[in-house]
Amino acid sequence: MPYIEPHAHMVSRTTDCYRSMALAGCAAICEPAFWAGYDRASVEGFHDYFRQLTEYEPKRAAKFNIAHFCWLCINPKEADDAAFGREVLSIIPDFLDKPTVLGIGEIGLNKNTRNELDIFEEHVQLALDHDLPILIHTPHLEDKLKGTRLTLDSLANFSKLDHGRVIIDHVEEHTVGMVLGQGYWAGLTLYPESKCSLPRAVDILESEENDRLWINSACDWGHSDPLAVSKCGLEMRQRGHPAGFVEKILFDNPHRFLSQSPRFTL
Repeated sequence: MPYIEPHAHMVSRTTDCYRSMALAGCAAICEPAFWAGYDRASVEGFHDYFRQLTEYEPKRAAKFNIAHFCWLCINPKEADDAAFGREVLSIIPDFLDKPTVLGIGEIGLNKNTRNELDIFEEHVQLALDHDLPILIHTPHLEDKLKGTRLTLDSLANFSKLDHGRVIIDHVEEHTVGMVLGQGYWAGLTLYPESKCSLPRAVDILESEENDRLWINSACDWGHSDPLAVSKCGLEMRQRGHPAGFVEKILFDNPHRFLSQSPRFTL
């Protein structure tokens, strides 16, 4: 069954991962900007990283007939240095006209600090200024519930923000309801040892309003699985869910959200 991987960090994966994802039916990959496995020392490092996301990775994916799109930002982990964060923010507009850039992300909080929140809000304003969708990261290292509440409180200050064009990722059982309840989209991140397991993800899909939910692997430098989305589809089928429900979660939902960017075409 064709599926969309709406959140994967392919710069950390090998070409074999692209091949495996293509064989599993992946039609498109969306790659949010994030940590590179080390803290970058200069804005030039981010400039080269944004070139990698917008120029090199689409070509690598195309070799396997997978469409590759990206989101741009300075990630929460490196945004705690506010001065550095603003340097990186200053170069992002130079890349926003690239044909595969969907929006701003993944922005958000890592340790729930004031500096992280300031840079988060400046990213939101950048997205509003350029009429772009937003992808938001919720913390793993610090209190996720607190970080999600801080995120929602901050977003409430932006009166012109269309909640339907914002997805808040890495939700879990204790945060998904508050995200969906305020009209945002929510993402379930599937990890082998942390975040959300396949059975937990399907439990949430069964218990929550799922028209604004997507699932993703967020595969990166850590212990993660680039085939997690397709495996979650198998978990749904093994529980007796019909093919139509699986297709809705694996393809239709992410396609509907991502198509709010005119650049997302398959």
